[in-house]
Parts: sequence; C-alpha cells; structure tokens
Amino acid sequence: MKRGHADLPLHYGTVPAWLAERMSLLGGAITEAIVMEYGRGEFLRRMSDPFWFQSLGCVLGMDWHSSGITTSVMNALKKSVNRRSGELGIYICGGRGKSSRQTPAELLQVAERTGLDGDVLVHHSRLSAKVDNTAVQDGFQLYLHSFIVTSDGEWAVVQQGMNTESRMARRYHWLSSGLTSFVEEPHTSVCGVNQGLILNLTHKDALPTRQGIVALTTQDPGRIMHEAELIMPARHDVRKSDVDMKRLGAALVLAHERGVSDMESLLLQEGVGPRTLQSLTLVSEVIHGTPSRFSDPARFSFAHGGKDGHPFPVPTRVYDRTIEIFDRAIHSARLGDRDKSEALRNLSRMSQNLERNYTPRDFFDGQIEKERRESWLYGGKTVYGDAKPPAGETDDDKPSVPRQLELW
Repeated sequence: MKRGHADLPLHYGTVPAWLAERMSLLGGAITEAIVMEYGRGEFLRRMSDPFWFQSLGCVLGMDWHSSGITTSVMNALKKSVNRRSGELGIYICGGRGKSSRQTPAELLQVAERTGLDGDVLVHHSRLSAKVDNTAVQDGFQLYLHSFIVTSDGEWAVVQQGMNTESRMARRYHWLSSGLTSFVEEPHTSVCGVNQGLILNLTHKDALPTRQGIVALTTQDPGRIMHEAELIMPARHDVRKSDVDMKRLGAALVLAHERGVSDMESLLLQEGVGPRTLQSLTLVSEVIHGTPSRFSDPARFSFAHGGKDGHPFPVPTRVYDRTIEIFDRAIHSARLGDRDKSEALRNLSRMSQNLERNYTPRDFFDGQIEKERRESWLYGGKTVYGDAKPPAGETDDDKPSVPRQLELW
C-alpha cells in the first residue's frame, strides 16, 4: 500500500503542556525502538498506515477519534526525533499552518546535512500536497503537511485537510517506497462519506495525476478501491464495538490476572505492577505488532486514556513510569545489553499467545469504571483538571508510595 487516509471529527483546541511533553518523550522512545529493531524504512511504512498512526496517537494519550491526533503526534515527534536526527537518520519537516510553508526550506537544510537532492525532495513535498489539495476535489482543504525523510532518501507524508461544513478532517498518508510515479497512484480511491465526485483536475501541477486518473478509469474497480480507509465516529466515548475484545482482554489478563509473577525477573526488578504492565503491553504492540493488529485503534487508548477523559483520564504517574522503563531499555540496548528491550518485546508476544485461547468476557464497562474510579491514584488528568477521589475518599486516603508502586 502506497497511501491511505482517515476521516476524523474536526476538533479545535490545544494539547496541555503536561501531556505534550509526555507525548514527545514516549513518541521519541517508540520511534527509536522501531528504528533500532526494524530500521528507518519500517518506521516510514508505519507512518504511512492510517490505522497504526491512529493507534500511536491513542497510546500517547490523545483523544482516540479526534482530528487533533494528527497535529499533536506530528508536533511531538518533530520535537523529539529532530533532536536526534543525526543519530536516527530521520528528519521531520513541516507541520500545521505556517509551519507547513516552511517545509521546502527545512528540506533544503536536510539536504545540506545529508547530501540528498533537496530539489527532488521539495518537488515530492509540493506534488503530494497538490494531489490531495487540488487534484483530488473531495471537499477537504489542507492545513497540515508533514514530510518525513530519512538519510537514505526514502520519505513519507502525513497531511490533513478540513471540511468546515461537515466538521470532519481527513488525514492522508503517503509512502515513497515502491512508488515509481505519482501518476500510478490510484487517487480515485480517496473517497469519504458523501463527498461527491472527484473532479476539476485542471491545475498544471496536477497534470501527472490527471493522466493517471484517466488511465485508471479503465482498470478493475476492485483494484482502484484498494486503499486503507479509516473513518472515526463523532462521539467522544469509547464503546465495546470500537475494540477487538479478544485482543484487549488478553492484554488485561496478562497484566491483571496473571500478574507480574510470570514476567521476566528483569521487569520484576523494575518494580512494575499490573497497571504499568497494562500500558507497557500496549506500547510494546505499537512497536512490535504486525499491520493486521491495528484494525481497532481505540484499543490502544487503554494504555494512557485520553485528555478528554475518554475512555478515562490520562494516568500521568503510569505514563511517566512507561517512559522511564522504555528509556532505560533503549539506553541499555545502545550499550549492547538487549535484555530489557527483549523483555518488552516479549510482552507483545505473550499477549498474542494468550489471545489464541482467550474467550472474551463482558468486562468492558467494568474496566472503564475501574480506571475512572482509581484514576486519582495514578495522577489522572484531563483538559478539565485533575481526577478527583470517589465520594467519601480524600487525598488523605491516598496510599503511600510503596503501595502505589504495587498498584502500578
């Protein structure tokens, strides 16, 4: 697949500083882990997958369905990845609004540092934007354009447009790997809900795309429509129908029923308890899972909740523990000690193994209720403020640090 798209409810607002910093730290750790384990090309491939990208946004604590995932994830990755671009070999350019217009200049700077052909990169950046904004008349006007390029010259594009009438946003994903010509992209497959026909391909920069679409009209419609398409609901709440209960249930069983007694001694030494193990397992899958594992992105919101309180407030203490453990594992792996990173990889494997024989139970509503009830113990936060203790309990009843570690 060379490209895909996602339709998301259009949300406005900003990411609070307490979440933005954590998103940057964990997003950077996830990026480095993927590059270390699978290479830069694999990171680009995942960024071009709308389902994986949505899952990443969910595991980072953003609203599971919101258009804001795109802006916030790209901002977080740009801050963390670009600090270490020389080492990772990945450069993220562009962004939202004014930042998107800086993409050509930023790409030329990358070219100076890497020896890549800057003019070619700028051409690809502009053409990908023209195709989705001008050649494809689907009612969405681009306002975000992010161009991710590696020192090998491969690239991916993540860009988003808005339709103010339908109050929806559409995110487009591009991947250079295997792309021999922009003309060959099946752009007629970029379709949303009731957006009408794709017309008006008259702009001069859209000529290659226009020729490609004309040619594709003679192709098998089944081939033309072969594209990853993710359409998110307007509602805020996460429902049972949004997640694969067998997958989520296996992850929760691994963390809460089997407990830490079955985990490697490495994780036991970290002082990891059930709640942190739940987050670690879902983050591990974002790093090590195969493409078919991301068909239900909402499942990954059970790692760190969402800033709007759905499915529950962001547990900042658990989030910080997750970042700490992954940072330690990555640091050790850089020094040649891969035991910790291998243990974290095994979380994903163990969850999948449990899943094979797991029979889903009706735990969904109870799990969300439990997370919300205990959120104050884990430093739960939303954009509306800190999570409060249940009626009848006060901060004075909050357990001591040793018990909190046990809960984690």
